[in-house]
Parts: sequence; C-alpha cells; structure tokens
Amino acid sequence: MQNTILRSDTIASMSNLLITHANIITMTQPNHVVRDGSLLITDGVIAQISEGLIAAPAGATTIDAGGKYLLPGNICSHTHFYGAFARGLYIPGAPAKNFVEILQKLWWRLDRALDIEGSKYSALVCLVDAIKHGTTTLIDHHASPDAIEGSLDAIADAVADSGLRAGLCYEVTDRNGMDGAKRGIEENVRFAKRILNSEFRIQNLAAAFGVHAQFTVSDATLDTCAGLANELGIPLHIHVAEDNADELEAIKHHNMRAVQRLARHNALNSKSMLAHCIHIDEAEMELVKAAGAKVMHQPRSNMNNGVGAARVQTMLECGICVGLGNDGFSNDAFAEMTICDKLHKVTALDPRAMGADKITGMVYQNNAKIAQMFFPQTTGVLAAGSPGDVILMDYHPFTEIHKDNVPWHMVFGMDGGMVTHTIVGGRVLMADRKLLTLDEAEIAAKGKEVSGRAWKKFWQICEAEGDK
Repeated sequence: MQNTILRSDTIASMSNLLITHANIITMTQPNHVVRDGSLLITDGVIAQISEGLIAAPAGATTIDAGGKYLLPGNICSHTHFYGAFARGLYIPGAPAKNFVEILQKLWWRLDRALDIEGSKYSALVCLVDAIKHGTTTLIDHHASPDAIEGSLDAIADAVADSGLRAGLCYEVTDRNGMDGAKRGIEENVRFAKRILNSEFRIQNLAAAFGVHAQFTVSDATLDTCAGLANELGIPLHIHVAEDNADELEAIKHHNMRAVQRLARHNALNSKSMLAHCIHIDEAEMELVKAAGAKVMHQPRSNMNNGVGAARVQTMLECGICVGLGNDGFSNDAFAEMTICDKLHKVTALDPRAMGADKITGMVYQNNAKIAQMFFPQTTGVLAAGSPGDVILMDYHPFTEIHKDNVPWHMVFGMDGGMVTHTIVGGRVLMADRKLLTLDEAEIAAKGKEVSGRAWKKFWQICEAEGDK
C-alpha cells in the first residue's frame, strides 16, 4: 500500500505515523540533536529514531517536517481549567490588598458561579490553548462548590474529545461547610473508582485526590482525604504555603508549620503533589525531601498574586523534585520557562540564579516524574519505548543550536506560537496549526455564552456579600 501524506483535514489515530526531515531534540540525558532525522510512532509508542530516512511501514501515514524541530510534548504539572473564566473579570470594590482577599473576592466566588456546563467549557477553552501551544499532558485541580457531583465527568468528557492526557481531581475544602467537604470527597472517590475500574484508563485520563490547602480543612477532613488517597493509591494534590498566611494559620491554630501538619496527618508521601511551597522553611524542605513528595512551581501566577518567589534552586539542590506548572495561566510552557528564568534572577539579584538548564530539567525530567504518578509510561523525552507525545515547531535559529545549548534556545528563542503540530500517542491533534479534534470557534462562542452565565452569578454573589 502506498504511503499517505497527512493533510490538515485528516483526523486519525494511526497505527504507524512516520515523521521525516525533522531536526529532533530528544531531551534525553545526555541530550541529542538529530539533524534531518526521522521518528516512527507505532501503536502510540515511539518505535525508532534515526538520522536520515526510516523505511515507512506499509500503510504508514507520513508527515514531512520540512526541517521543523521535533520535541517531546510539554507537561503542565499544575493548572486550574476553571480559572479560564476569570479572563477580563475584575475584583469588585477596593482592590484586594493580599492573597487571602484575592481568594475571597475573586476565586471563591467564581468557583461558586460555575455549573456543570461551565466546568466543561472552561476546560475545553484551556484544552484548545494546550493543543495550540504544544502541551500534551495536564494535571488539573478543579472547584465548583455549587455543582460538584459529575463535574469531573464533564471535564473528562472534554479531555476525551481533545485527545490530550489529563489527571483530574476535585478540590476538597471546609470553607463551604461540612456538607460541601463531604460532597467534594465523594466526587474524588467516585471519579477515581471510575477511572481505576473502567475503559477510561485507555482514554488518557487519570485521577488524583484534591484538597484546597491545609488552612481550609479541619484535622478530620485532612485525615479522611489522606486516608482515601492512600487507600486508592492515587496522588494527593494540594496547595501549600502559596502565601505566608497558610504558614501563619498552621502555627496559630496547630502549633506547627504547614508541611509539618501534612506530615502529622499522613498527607505527605511520595504521591503528594505540593503546589507552590513559596514560604516553606528549611525544616519543611527536609520533610518534603524525605517523603519524596513533589513540588510544582508557578512563577507567572506567583508574580501576579504578589505572593513571593519560591526558593526553587534551594529545593532542587536539596534533592526535591520541583516541576513547572501554570496555575491556570496560558498553556504555553515556553512562556512559563522564560518567566521562571527572569523571576529568579531578579529575586536573587544574581544573573547566575537558576539557569535555563535547570528550568528545562524541571519541565522535561521533573514534570515527567510528576506525570508518571498518573501515566506511568510518560518520560518527557524522545526515545524508543516512550509514548508518541510529540510536537513540531517552526523555529528558525540564527545562531548555532547543539545538544548542550538547547535549554538557552528554549528559554530565549522558542515560544508556543511556533508549534505547528501536536501529537499525542501517535494521534495528530493539530496539523499545520489547524485543530483536528476540537472546533475552536464553536468552543469560544459557546464558552462566551456559558461564561456570561457564570459572570452573572458571580456578580449576584458579590452583591449579596456586600461588594459591587
């Protein structure tokens, strides 16, 4: 059978996908740059990488990269799909003077304004953005207190439609009453059991157990969440010390720091995912390291909220696995990388701080370790046996690019707008910048309608709580 050339209107999950004439950046250790190479994906897994041409299997679909750069798909280790509906929405009344007020005036009202359709479409607009910018795996942390039951199913449907990979959880908190906490716990358990015991496991979906933060849950709730996550064998996904208020609350009410409280309640282990960790001290870092817990860093969000900069370099040197997320900002991992680089230099008043090689290590090696808690086959590299999650980038470097300076090209030269093809498990989700699984215009139009409904309820909540 003659080989076919992929057209932009082709939507298929092909048993053999061959990419030719690509400049392949493997992101392995050591890294390799394969000039004018080929990569073959068979049954969703990378079967072969070679300089020059690989003989195409019969019936293979072929993409001629034409000199584009071929990289592993990016992983986002912490995001909030529902945060998409905050775009253009302002905080009523006097500006929030600290992070707790931002939570109270914006996020804890917006999440209450979401219905099931709102949960789905806030996810869909983010998934469109992820495909366009080459992010192939996302770990989400969801909240919709007035529409809890079935919210994870709605997001899962969106993920299944997109073809991307995602790990999902529901945010348990006591701030909406103990009934709300109970319903959040039940949603995590119900969804996790559905994922663990069903065909959804082959549809790129996985589950975690979500908790908002230690300062919004009681000892009983924290015990229950940690116990169930351990029983189910799934990650516990929680915000930690994003603002110093989290630490101050733990000291005031529990006579210990935030990470110490997690450890006390069996919520700190190798499957614990700790978002932010900006204000943890050295003793807490040692606890995180000893437990093998993972930390997710979100520089753009931290800057936006004015909460400080995590001591990422110290944590890395301590031996903690620190990955890079976006906390609901755009799914352009290259934008997050370059901001991460600049934030730590200006915070340290030292141009030697961090460095592109450490940042790409967070994105490819460490994010892969975090994703492996959901999808064990994930590697974050291009190598035989790795999943066929790859992207093509229309990058034209005007200086030399080789295996040792790739990180600096990523931080200073590449951006998500250069992605032309996004492929997950050998399935092409975007070709020549045309989305093949999702209709962006239709989703944006429906998203505007659904977000309008959420905004209306948001303003009703603001008025009822004395803000206009």
